[in-house]
Amino acid sequence: MIATLVAATLLAAGPQQVCGITDKRLSEISGLAATATGYVVVNDGSDDADRRRIFFLDRDCEVSRTVKYPSRPRDTEDLAVGPDGTVWVADIGDNSRTRTTIALWRLEPGGRKPELIRMAYPDGAHDAEAMLSTPGGTPIIVTKTAGSAGVYVPDGLLSTGKTTTLRLAGSVSLPSTATSNPFGLPGRMVITGGAVSPDGRRAVLRTYADAFEFDVPDGDVVEAITKGKPRETPLPDEPQGESIAYSPDGTSLLTVSEVNQPPANVLRYPLIVPSPPASPAPVAVVAPPDRSPRFPAGALFTGGVLLLAAAALAVGLILRRRR
Repeated sequence: MIATLVAATLLAAGPQQVCGITDKRLSEISGLAATATGYVVVNDGSDDADRRRIFFLDRDCEVSRTVKYPSRPRDTEDLAVGPDGTVWVADIGDNSRTRTTIALWRLEPGGRKPELIRMAYPDGAHDAEAMLSTPGGTPIIVTKTAGSAGVYVPDGLLSTGKTTTLRLAGSVSLPSTATSNPFGLPGRMVITGGAVSPDGRRAVLRTYADAFEFDVPDGDVVEAITKGKPRETPLPDEPQGESIAYSPDGTSLLTVSEVNQPPANVLRYPLIVPSPPASPAPVAVVAPPDRSPRFPAGALFTGGVLLLAAAALAVGLILRRRR
């Protein structure tokens, strides 16, 4: 049991501050991704046009480039960068639950104008802050619902010329924790961000208090987050932790909080990956000398049958007890 608990809850080392984002345009960061040259971030929905951009940062968290949206986004909440460098911004926030459509903004590598892709839930409006993008580019939306969150995927190909209907693919309920955070119990119950590791073999969902990492052994991210058993990394007392990303080498989780005033600090949480249990060393067994009495062949056969019958009866009793 102790080994199981250790595998399920891996308390990594405390966070390390990577850098501080001081640009005044970045005051409510809701989405983060890491690249080989730095970071990509977006703000939450803003009335300030200068803040409604995709921001590219260098490794010191200095803004190196910005890209404007061709029209005003509603409420950008998360982002991901694909293996080919495509940036996907999830315009999925809906606190009042009144939107008839949500959206993705797709920016090609080196592009200057993101494309708008509209999507619609099949069962009415939802508020969401987490998007995971598979290595193949399929977006997975996880709603911000306390307790059991809905997991939605496109029910068809994404297109800039039409609205793609989403399909409810499952739900996710994260384990309860006692991690300290500014919002108490509610902060431990809602999902605020997500990411997939660079190699596609792990996925992470976060709340305001913790990160929960899932193994993705066969590439099915939905199957992993809806049915897998996660490992917990506490993210205690982040001011308003909504963003999460993997480091480019996949060995750490990176976070940044949505704060009103800079700096917004990028934090690194080194991951502790569980090792498979070691196989016990073989033990040599020396058979004792045979001093058993000699019986006729018929008696040996009868005794063997009785032993097999007794073993079958014992197995049956054990199975009945486990039902």
